[in-house]
Amino acid sequence: MSLSNLSLYSVNAFLILDSEGHRVLAKYYRPKSHPQGEPKELLTLKDQRAFEKGLWQKTKKPGGDIILYDAHLAVYRHSLDLIYYIIGGPSENELMLYSALTAFSDAVHMLLRNQVEKRAVLENLDLVLLCLDETIDDGIIVETDSTTIASRVSRPRADTTEIVINEQTIMSAYQTVREKVQQRIQQL
Repeated sequence: MSLSNLSLYSVNAFLILDSEGHRVLAKYYRPKSHPQGEPKELLTLKDQRAFEKGLWQKTKKPGGDIILYDAHLAVYRHSLDLIYYIIGGPSENELMLYSALTAFSDAVHMLLRNQVEKRAVLENLDLVLLCLDETIDDGIIVETDSTTIASRVSRPRADTTEIVINEQTIMSAYQTVREKVQQRIQQL
């Protein structure tokens, strides 16, 4: 039994590519405190783009969800015109990576009210990045419950009973004050 992979650092990268293979979001994790040292591959933008293009070529058709590509385990999920990827080492636990990807995807669906397409993701990139940060921290999967992720990320709602101020409400307030003043005067 090999004890070589007992590290919490299980994610090397998180990617979102569009239907043409262009990068929508990419986050590569290079923790300096990793037990095996800092990763030596995918350091330059050129290497990253080449990796993403090749990965997209292999996964652009819906149907699969796990692939071993270029000595990396890629777990992916299609969503309308986007593909989400979590990239790990070849010996990582694919079920753990897949559960993190599913939790992230489901949380984004909740927050964007099932309008998960490239335009909506770009317009709400702050929420998407917060979801990612709540799911994966520096290459460590920290949460796999989509409801928890969405609740931590969701914008606080203003008071649900909105106060509408218009001429009618001002007149109503004026009438109430006038009646109260008349009652006070009559009591004296």
